[in-house]
Amino acid sequence: MTSLFLDANYLIALEVSDDQHHDDAWQHWTKLLESSPFLVTTSYVLDEVVTFLNSRRQHSKAVRVGNNLLAASPIQLIHVDEGLFYEGWQFFEQHADKTFSLTDCISFVVMKRLEMTEALTFDKHFDQAGFVKLP
Repeated sequence: MTSLFLDANYLIALEVSDDQHHDDAWQHWTKLLESSPFLVTTSYVLDEVVTFLNSRRQHSKAVRVGNNLLAASPIQLIHVDEGLFYEGWQFFEQHADKTFSLTDCISFVVMKRLEMTEALTFDKHFDQAGFVKLP
C-alpha cells in the first residue's frame, strides 16, 4: 500500500466547516478511509493545525484534533529533530524562487526520505516541489 503525506491545510479543511476546501476534503476523506491508507505527517504539521485552531479560539477542538493525530495508529508522526530541521532549512535556502514555508520544506524532505510521491493537501507548493496533490 502507498503511504500518503498528511498536510496541515488538508486537516484544517476537514475540521473547519467554512474552509473553502471543506466539502472536497470531506468527500475525499470519506472515500479514502475505505482503503485504510497509511499516513505520514510531522510534528510541525501537527503544530500548524493546533495553532491554527487555537488562534481562532477553538482550543477544545485543537486539543481533540491534536490528541487524535497523536493516537491514530494508521498515522506515523515523525518528530522534527535537529537533523531533519537542518535538512529542511537547507532545502528552504536552496529555493529562493519559491514561497515555501519551512514546514513545507521539512515535509518535502520527509517525503523524499520515505520515497513518497503523494500528499493530502490543497497547497500548490507540493506540486511545485514535484509531488502529487490529492484530492
